[in-house]
Amino acid sequence: MRILITEFISLDGAVQAPGGPDEDTDGGFAHGGWSHAFFEPEVVGGAFDGALADAEALLFGRRTWQTMAAAWPERAGDPFADRMNAIPKYVVSTTLGDDELTWNNTTRVPGAEAVARIRELRGTQGGDLVVMGSPTLVRTLLREGLVDELRLVVMPVLLGGGKTIWPDDATLRTLELVSTTTSDTGANVCIYRPAAAG
Repeated sequence: MRILITEFISLDGAVQAPGGPDEDTDGGFAHGGWSHAFFEPEVVGGAFDGALADAEALLFGRRTWQTMAAAWPERAGDPFADRMNAIPKYVVSTTLGDDELTWNNTTRVPGAEAVARIRELRGTQGGDLVVMGSPTLVRTLLREGLVDELRLVVMPVLLGGGKTIWPDDATLRTLELVSTTTSDTGANVCIYRPAAAG
């Protein structure tokens, strides 16, 4: 399986709370819902449709999973929502109990076992394992060299702070730009893959 990361991201690298004002206010973040002004269905929406098309399963950190689990089941009847609800899902968590996994087809990955279990999943045959949001998890995956593709929807906005996906371990990681598509709203969908060594 390939591990594919899909993120809304600001020009200054923030990924926190793109969907709504109460999505994630950690650190006093006050710009929740910042992606809405730049969303359009063809290019921006297409980035997520495209990521989901080849997905074998979804992988989330606990907070993102809880946000998604509270939203998507209510949207049944929409093709994208139906796919989100039906596809197998993994959530990395040290605190969620199995009895709390109310979103259809969700399996908990204990936090202490996360890197080993995700490495194991990546080694299996099949489509993509897609990560949406989940900045803490994405930082870990990047640090461990477990990311095969980054699909970044870069929005023309500066947020002045907020959570990021970038490891801060002073390690050089070179990426190859595979494609860029620009929407009428000024968002750029940029697909990156790790550059070959050497």
